[in-house]
Amino acid sequence: MPAAVTAACLDVSGTQWANFGRHWNSLCVDSYAAERGACRLRRYGRFEFTAPTGPMRLLPQESFVQPDDSNPLYIDVDRTFEPLTDSFVADPMLRAVLRLLGQSATALDTPASWLVKVHPFRGVASADGQGQPTPEGLHRDGVTLVSSLLVSRRNATGGQSSVFDSAGRPLVTTTLSEPGTLLLGDDRRTLHSVSPIRPSDPSHPAYRDVLVVTFAPG
Repeated sequence: MPAAVTAACLDVSGTQWANFGRHWNSLCVDSYAAERGACRLRRYGRFEFTAPTGPMRLLPQESFVQPDDSNPLYIDVDRTFEPLTDSFVADPMLRAVLRLLGQSATALDTPASWLVKVHPFRGVASADGQGQPTPEGLHRDGVTLVSSLLVSRRNATGGQSSVFDSAGRPLVTTTLSEPGTLLLGDDRRTLHSVSPIRPSDPSHPAYRDVLVVTFAPG
């Protein structure tokens, strides 16, 4: 979804978007990615709602676990991440994004309730080290809908998003380059990965800020 379409659907101003992006300055190191040599910052939280227009409830914090047949790098690993900040949870922009994504999720399935997992990510790369947005490589998340919303890119090249069908045939290859660009996929039928990022100017680090949100039956 092009950035202009996303902005129109969310009905947000440039100031609101800039304020939303500041939450990425409060992310914490992903120690599990660091074990693979990747510098990635993140937080994690869960919501529940029954319909895109219905009540939305923040759920208690739990470890992040993916089904055994989804992400081969983290089989049997309960990953513990810092929770979303109170200001991020309260930001109307987040609620607007979740409701927009909920419309796509209900086009794929209509469970009694949705479990929504929210992951703000920052990939970081320096001149002597690539940033790995997906150190696990090609994978699925074990959900119904998977989405990636570009919030910001600074001094970054690379970061190409690729989507494949279950047989490994390429479906989409694109670089989320404009803030607000949104990539959505039916995770039951596809696999995805993101290529490394590198600094355009090697004297400064590269940053790629995205909001990854998934929907699965609650």
